[in-house]
Amino acid sequence: MSEALRPFDGTPFNGAKIAILRGDHVLTLLRDDIPDIPYPNHWDLPGGGREGDETPFETAARELFEELSVEIAPEQVIYHVIEEGYSDPTMKVHFFVARWEDLSDAHIRLGDEGQRWDWMPARTYITREDAVISLRQRLTRALAALGL
Repeated sequence: MSEALRPFDGTPFNGAKIAILRGDHVLTLLRDDIPDIPYPNHWDLPGGGREGDETPFETAARELFEELSVEIAPEQVIYHVIEEGYSDPTMKVHFFVARWEDLSDAHIRLGDEGQRWDWMPARTYITREDAVISLRQRLTRALAALGL
């Protein structure tokens, strides 16, 4: 297990997101443009809600696979933080950052959600008005903590 990956202590949480870094780029997903979802037509990071008794990493890994057909190992995590949720501050959310220099574009395939995926410079992502604001903030803090 990665030293950056905190052990799961069973504290309730409702979701997990993961930023995959390759060089100075982050793997992003353009959300569907439908009015009944949060942040329609905004750039997102892989992840989502917890299912069953998943651990935070299992949630992020499952969502990454469902959304982009990418399987990730815990050893790739270089940063992990637990924060208050934006929609419900009483629930915790987990935010992971993984470094994956040799992730090939050929291994990434869009799942059933989202319009498309793209590698975006991380510094561009955190300044885009059409990126999910909570993730822009979380990624900004993560990059600073990692010295990137």
